Amino acid sequence: MRVAVVTESFLPTVNGVTNSVCKVLDFLADSGHEAILIAPAARNTPTSYRGFAVHAVPAVAYRQFPVGLPHPQVQRVLAAFGPDVLHAASPFLLGAQAIAAANRIGVPSVAIFQTDVAGYAKRNHLGKAAALAWRFVRWIHEAADLTLVPSSSSERDLVAAGVTRLARWGRGVDTERYHPRLRTHPDAVDLRARLAPNGEVVLGYVGRVAPEKQLERFDQLRGIDGISLALVGDGPSTASVGRLLRGMPVTWLGRMGGQALAVAYASFDVFVHTGTEETFGQTIQEAHAAGLPVVAPRAGGPVDLVHDGGDGYLFDPDALTGDSSMRTLVEDLVVSRDLRLRMGESGRRAVRATTWNSVCTELLGHYAHVIAARQPVPVVEAV
Repeated sequence: MRVAVVTESFLPTVNGVTNSVCKVLDFLADSGHEAILIAPAARNTPTSYRGFAVHAVPAVAYRQFPVGLPHPQVQRVLAAFGPDVLHAASPFLLGAQAIAAANRIGVPSVAIFQTDVAGYAKRNHLGKAAALAWRFVRWIHEAADLTLVPSSSSERDLVAAGVTRLARWGRGVDTERYHPRLRTHPDAVDLRARLAPNGEVVLGYVGRVAPEKQLERFDQLRGIDGISLALVGDGPSTASVGRLLRGMPVTWLGRMGGQALAVAYASFDVFVHTGTEETFGQTIQEAHAAGLPVVAPRAGGPVDLVHDGGDGYLFDPDALTGDSSMRTLVEDLVVSRDLRLRMGESGRRAVRATTWNSVCTELLGHYAHVIAARQPVPVVEAV
């Protein structure tokens, strides 16, 4: 199969879109398929990935991210490559142009929805502009042959916006890299000694430090005895969140990846996710794979990933006190090591079969579906 992948984010930018695109390209390379990638240009953008050509198009910077702009190069590249299918990762301006170009040359397209438009609009008080944003989303995704959504909340949002031709597609997790056995790795033991010198319960977070991640919620944990916060990631809110959490036992670990990130998970006791705008929640799956209980808001992607009371807790994002608040549920886990271990094991079991290989094999099925749907129906003449 020949697959053209167009993405709104790629290396060296690291985020959920980039990570999933890399996993898809890895799978295509390992499975013997052919592919190209079209991505926004940034400093140090690679010219190839896993043997696939990377075509960088002009971009402008927005909030530390390059945003790809429509460019005549897109249709030329697609026409020259002659793909069987177009994969549009979190399509915006660049993805919208690529889907339109694919339609002009008769190539079916699969769009991957990964942006919580409703949450962004609410947080930024966009009001009537939110309706315009959803119209733009509907225009982009209705042009695609199929839109893949990562969660039930995303599906509801898109159905309400009038988007049709939807299917669910989650994300895989590397259950070998993220594994409870790493807790005894010397690097994890050393890091834990640094994070919890007096035997504190380590509450970990992994992700961007940005407004939509709502790390300000960690202030609700102020005053809980015997805890240590470990925050992995960086971003535009680092300074403001640091000021808010001043006086709390916080260790900033910065951006991590690969083995270092796996070691960080292994040094945690509990994983705490704070944002309500996640369309999926890949770090939750990584935490489960590492054998950690998860505390996350009852909103967005986490609702599908956390079995409340089984492998973690879902808190009411509007509750500051009471049994459903983030603070109360974290306290339950802080005081009970047995509960942490039991929930962590349940989480590990829940994701054990959710490999990238199985998820990407499912993706090939979606590709095959839209390709077949575009094939002309043979006309059988009556004898």
